Amino acid sequence: MTREKSPFFYGYIIVIAGISIQILAWGVIQSFGVFFNPILDEFGWSRAVLSGALTFHYFIYGFTSMLAGRLGDKFGPRLVLTGCAIFMGLGCFLMSAVQADAVWQIYAVFGIVLALGVSGSDVVLLATIARWFLRKRGTMSGITKVGAGVSMFAIPILVRWLISGYGWRNTYIFLGIPILVLFVLAAQFMKKNPAEIGQLPDGDRETESRTAGQVETGLTLQEALTTRQFWMLCIFGIGMFFCAFTITAQIVPHAIALGVPEMSAASVLSTIGVSSIVGRLFMGTAGDRIGSHKAMTICVILMLSSLLWLQTADRLWMLYTFAVPYGFAHGAFFALISPLVATFFGLKRQGSILGIIFCCGTAAGAIGPMLAGRLFDLTNTYLQAFLICAGFSLATLVIMLLLRPIKQKA
Repeated sequence: MTREKSPFFYGYIIVIAGISIQILAWGVIQSFGVFFNPILDEFGWSRAVLSGALTFHYFIYGFTSMLAGRLGDKFGPRLVLTGCAIFMGLGCFLMSAVQADAVWQIYAVFGIVLALGVSGSDVVLLATIARWFLRKRGTMSGITKVGAGVSMFAIPILVRWLISGYGWRNTYIFLGIPILVLFVLAAQFMKKNPAEIGQLPDGDRETESRTAGQVETGLTLQEALTTRQFWMLCIFGIGMFFCAFTITAQIVPHAIALGVPEMSAASVLSTIGVSSIVGRLFMGTAGDRIGSHKAMTICVILMLSSLLWLQTADRLWMLYTFAVPYGFAHGAFFALISPLVATFFGLKRQGSILGIIFCCGTAAGAIGPMLAGRLFDLTNTYLQAFLICAGFSLATLVIMLLLRPIKQKA
C-alpha cells in the first residue's frame, strides 16, 4: 500500500483552533494564583477557604470532563466545545460580581460554571487530535498543548498588570469578552475525524480504499474497564494531577510568602509556562519516536527531581531553577497522556476513556490546593504540601515502571 499527501490537510486547522482554545480556556484557570491575594485582601477570607473554591472547581472539572469526553465521542467536538465556550465567558462575568459575604458565590461560579467551561478543552480536544494524527500524534498533541503553556506564561503577567491598574473584578470582565467571542469562533472549526470531510489521518491518500470504521479501532469502554492498565493509569492520573493542581495554584503564594515581590512571584509561574511549552513540543515529538510510555517515564523522573529540589528553594533564583524542569515535565505530561491512552486502548472510545482518567485524577488531585492552603494556615509554609507532591510523584514513577502492554486475546 502506498501513500500520498493530500494537497491540504484539515488536521492542521484543528491544531491551530486547538491552540487558541487552550490559551483562552486555561489562561483563566491558571491565573487563579495571581487573583488569590487580591481577593483575600478584599474579602478577608482564610487561604483554606479560597483554596477550597479551586479544589471544588477541579473536583467538578473531573466529572464534567468525563461527561464531555462521552458527549464528544457521541456528538463530536464542535457542539461540546461551543457549550464550553459559553460557560467560560459567562463564568468570567459572574466572577467579577461575587460578594464577600456570600462564599457560596465563588464556589458556584469558579467551582461549577468555569469548570463546565474548561471541561472539554483537554479531553475532547486531545481525543480529536488523536483521531486526526497517527504517526505524529504525540507531536501534534504537544503542539496543541503549547496553548496551555502560552497561557501559563503570558496570562498571569497580563492579569497581574490588569489587576494593578483596574482591579481584579474588572480584570475578569476584560478576560471574559475575548473568551466568549474567540472561544466560540475556534470551536466552529472542530471536526470529529478526517472521515467527515473525506480525508485520512496525517493527510494521507492511500491507493487502496479505507473506511472510517477501520480508523477508529480499539477497546470499548467496557472492555477497557476490565484491564489492569486502565486502573493503573487512573492512579497515575491521581498523582500527576495532584502535583499539577497544587503547584499551579500555590507556587505564586509560596513565592510571596518567601518575601518575593508579587510581580516576580508571578514570573515564576510564567517560567513554568515557558518551560512547559518546550516540554510539550520536545517530549511530544520524542513520544512519537521512542514511544509515549518511555517518554512519560522520563517526564515523571524530571518532575520528582524538581519537587525534591523545591524543598530547599528559598530564593528567587532557586524557584526559577525549580520552575524549569518542573514546567518541562508538567507540559510533557499533558502532551503525552492522550497518545499514551491511545497506545493502550485505541481510538474507538478515546474521549470516554481519557475522560474517566481525567476524572479520577482531578477528583482526587483537587484535594491538593485546599490541603496546601490548610497546611499553610497551620504551619505558615507550603513545604509539607510540596513534600506530599514529591511522594505522589514517586508513586507515579513506580506505576510507569510496572505498566505493561495489554495482552491481546487469542
